[in-house]
Amino acid sequence: MTKRRSRGDGGLHWDENSQRWIATANLGFDPSGKRIVKRGSGKTKTEAKNKLKEVLRDHEDGLAIAPTNYTVKDAVNDWLAYGLAGLDSSTLATTTLLSEKHVIPSLGARKLRDLSAEDVDRWLATKAKTLSTRTLQSIHSYLNRAIKRAMARDKVKRNVVELCAVPQGQAGRPSKALTFAQADAVLRGAEGTSMHAYIVLALLTGARTEELRALTWDHVFLKGKPDADPPQPPHIAVWRSVRKSGDTKTRKSRRTLALPARCVEALWQQFEDQGWDRLAADEKWEEHGLVFSSAVGKPLDAANVRRAFRQALKDVDGIDADEWTPRELRHSFVSLLSDRGVPLEVISRLVGHSGTAVTEEVYRKQIRPVIQTGAVAMDGIFGTDLRRP
Repeated sequence: MTKRRSRGDGGLHWDENSQRWIATANLGFDPSGKRIVKRGSGKTKTEAKNKLKEVLRDHEDGLAIAPTNYTVKDAVNDWLAYGLAGLDSSTLATTTLLSEKHVIPSLGARKLRDLSAEDVDRWLATKAKTLSTRTLQSIHSYLNRAIKRAMARDKVKRNVVELCAVPQGQAGRPSKALTFAQADAVLRGAEGTSMHAYIVLALLTGARTEELRALTWDHVFLKGKPDADPPQPPHIAVWRSVRKSGDTKTRKSRRTLALPARCVEALWQQFEDQGWDRLAADEKWEEHGLVFSSAVGKPLDAANVRRAFRQALKDVDGIDADEWTPRELRHSFVSLLSDRGVPLEVISRLVGHSGTAVTEEVYRKQIRPVIQTGAVAMDGIFGTDLRRP
């Protein structure tokens, strides 16, 4: 005789609507008096019972199981909505764009509990055929952080993304630097354009584009400080950037740079031109004290600068404007100084790096590959008049 099921043990029945076996277990009542029922379903009785055992095991482990229809898309969207508080708006925009373009279309429909390491590996391998390694690292990080957040909220038991390594992607766009002849042509060709002073300052001081966009007139000293002890030449104080905090990239990026004569001349012209812009804009002018601004005084974003930069270079002989970006003026600054034998330690201080190792890593293609200091010094000591046999 079959043993009678105990009261509260649940049961097993066929559901006509879903065409599946449903195994249930009653676990008592919650504080509001509502009965706690756990269910597992399957195409067979055994499959339904095993699914119920898994649900009960999770319950005993203290895990609140997510709805069975909770997907990767739900997890990513939740992270985008609530997990990025405090980030800069541009970082938030980039993160959202990459997530919506590369993560959600490929994996979004997958139920989060069913996502496997193999799924992630295949996704990354496919993306590696078209994306750079840096972008692969970013989208892997986004998915990892989204599922980590879901796991912390008991939506899934483990984060399989942490088990997956990022493959090698496509080579990114190589950085390059202007030669002296090209740099001279760019400086001459940009004269009379709205970007002239910007280009001169970026190329001759090595300041970052994010630092120049945040530069204000109260940090520009075109007459220097001749009464100071010792006297100070014309200079700019690179103390701010367009980052959310307003600070420079690193502590050592906060620096004061003497201005070459060409920069002083260009900035005086910029001051005058901006005065005319202010008069023309009249009531539409927004005063932010910026050295480089729009025609009505508003701050420039990266796209504004890039567009105006390429417009300024479009008629320069020997330069394809579409192949250059404003940040490569900084690369050119490093390259030109290195070609003139300026020590790496000096270049590192000028560009605001925390040390020479950073400069060598970032600008390894622009740094002179042959160290000549010792040879030049020895030639000075012993001379170069050699007698050959």
